[in-house]
Amino acid sequence: MGNKSSLLLREEEIAQIQEDTGFTPAQIERLYSRFTSLDRSDCGTLSREDFLRIPELAINPLCDRIVHSFFTDSNDDRVNFRQFMQVLARFRTIKPGKDNKLNSREEKLRFAFKMYDLDDDETISKDELLNILHMMVGANISQDQLLSIAERTILEADQSGIGKITFEDFCRVLERSDIEKKMSIRFLN
Repeated sequence: MGNKSSLLLREEEIAQIQEDTGFTPAQIERLYSRFTSLDRSDCGTLSREDFLRIPELAINPLCDRIVHSFFTDSNDDRVNFRQFMQVLARFRTIKPGKDNKLNSREEKLRFAFKMYDLDDDETISKDELLNILHMMVGANISQDQLLSIAERTILEADQSGIGKITFEDFCRVLERSDIEKKMSIRFLN
């Protein structure tokens, strides 16, 4: 099984994925091995159910939103390895002098913004914020408290005066946040 992943990925594919994502060839092969182990149907793509079998993901309160993010560029509810890698690339640690479009501060912010933008209309409404807050804290906070938090957040963040949070508002609110570190995973070589 250890050689299965390197046999199925051609050097040109590895080079192209490396150029697109910034991952090293060793990381790509390791992630391909993980990808193929998740691909229970052995068809070269992953379904939502394949993702939901990842224990660390299944216990995350935002599991559905995270899984959804892998399917935003998919036309058939399946994710191929390249699409899988493009989403993971947003979680690489940003290294000075090594620019990668998928791994920029703006892309990390855009990814986080899309976690809240449930209807993909490029804004976060009070109801969307309320839904995400409810996913994150469950029944630990009363509905009235959640509503108050959502209303206050919209009021403070909404610089455009539309009663919703735009991507620009979102970026402004997180201006001093170290999103580069908070949205980074250390991928082993």
